[in-house]
Amino acid sequence: MNKLTQTRFHSITDRETVDNTKKETFNRYHAIIFDLDGTIIDTEHIWRRATKELLYQRGISVSPELETELQQKLCGLALHESCTFIKNHFSLPDALSVLVNEKAHRANTLYGVEVKFVEGFLDFYAKVRANNLKSGVATNAHDDTVAVTDRALGLTSLFGEHIYPISRVNNLGKPDPAIYLHAAEKLGVNPTNCIAIEDSAHGLAAAKKAGMLCIGINTAKDRTRLTQAHHIIEAYQEINLDELLKHLV
Repeated sequence: MNKLTQTRFHSITDRETVDNTKKETFNRYHAIIFDLDGTIIDTEHIWRRATKELLYQRGISVSPELETELQQKLCGLALHESCTFIKNHFSLPDALSVLVNEKAHRANTLYGVEVKFVEGFLDFYAKVRANNLKSGVATNAHDDTVAVTDRALGLTSLFGEHIYPISRVNNLGKPDPAIYLHAAEKLGVNPTNCIAIEDSAHGLAAAKKAGMLCIGINTAKDRTRLTQAHHIIEAYQEINLDELLKHLV
């Protein structure tokens, strides 16, 4: 965690001290598993730009209408799947591996200087910790993208070893539930006792298949992506964690 984030996070957690014994007794849910892009970190603009630059280098200009279409098609897809769509949709002659590597390089360069936390995440995460809940990250992102983000924002200072990129499940991307099931197993929590927070249709589908309570956060300002969620929120401030944790098993 960088110095600014660390100072802010500790000031929040100091304010959120609670009686954890009482909290543990009645909790139905024992863990919260977060998606990464669009849920913990604000990166949609980074991936849009990487896609546009990838296409521009191949003589394809991206109109506002095409950008919207691509955003809808690619949201929540793993890098390999998103590049497969781009290659097929535009009939590109490039090898898929070339597209994957180029798009990843463009995005990771931008991550290093532009990545930031989603507004309200750190405050909400402090409440998660104060309620003695386990937490982890289940993401379609590749290892190098996670590493760049960790260097910029200090994710391991928040989640420790419980950050699970797609490589942990043989690159089975969402909507396959593998990454969520893997995260729950590593946290030592039954998937039905986990809450998943997601910003995409593919991510919500994965979490629901895993048997988790799903909260869709509308960071993309498009609620149509989140129709599979049990609860839809516009911002972290809308989550009433105490109410969620009152439900008995």
